[in-house]
Amino acid sequence: MRLATLRSPDDGTHASLIHPDLTSATVLPDYPTVRHLLEQEHWEEIARTATGPQRIVRPADLAPVIPRPGKIICVGLNYARHIEEMGHERPDVPTFFIKFPEALAGPYDDVVLPPWAQQAADFEGELAVIVGKRARRVTAAEATEYIAGYAMMNDYSLRDYQYRTLQWHQGKSLEKSSGFGPWLTTREDFRPGALLQTWLNEHPMQKAPTDDLVFTPQALIEYLSHLYPLEPGDVIVTGTPAGVGHARSPKRYLRDGDTVRVRVEGLGEIANTTIFERE
Repeated sequence: MRLATLRSPDDGTHASLIHPDLTSATVLPDYPTVRHLLEQEHWEEIARTATGPQRIVRPADLAPVIPRPGKIICVGLNYARHIEEMGHERPDVPTFFIKFPEALAGPYDDVVLPPWAQQAADFEGELAVIVGKRARRVTAAEATEYIAGYAMMNDYSLRDYQYRTLQWHQGKSLEKSSGFGPWLTTREDFRPGALLQTWLNEHPMQKAPTDDLVFTPQALIEYLSHLYPLEPGDVIVTGTPAGVGHARSPKRYLRDGDTVRVRVEGLGEIANTTIFERE
């Protein structure tokens, strides 16, 4: 099952059930976003039995699948090869940083970079885990039942801002810079280990199975839920594989007009084009 937050002509949004053809949907008019749907105890049954209006789905209609998560928790250094290319030791515990909801963009939206953010912008294709019910002090063995499903995020990273201090957040939360979607694919319809790939324009840049993680989604939920409760619609962004532009020689930062495309088997793909704002 696939659930999306679709933009409406009146500038509102509605949670919607995406049909198998991926080009049409059933609208759930009582739920403005997928997060509002997930907050219902029996959200899966509500979605499966939806009888709302039917509509065509165009790429531009797709909003961030959860437009305003309560929490967006990102994991750094979680693929072994990426850890090596960035010159770090393999961690014993996960490295977290926070992304704010204002950083999210639709899965096919342009990412407009202001002049001060154009010098060292990088791409990071990532698997995102979306929480389906409140998780407090759960074990890794229990954690799967707390996962509503999966999506993708293009974690645009401003490397110059990121490395100004030891805290990475300032390079990770630029307004409307992180494509998120295209929809939530429920956990039973996702194959663990599915291949993640990122292209820059037509050039393959990243490729790794999504089970090649130092810390699995279940391990992350266990760790985080012992710090604070996770709520329906919270998002855990699980890290990026090797191949980012910052680690290449020479470095390959994003240029005006570059399109970053991220694909995970079974989840679909997202694509964001970089636009340099003029002074």
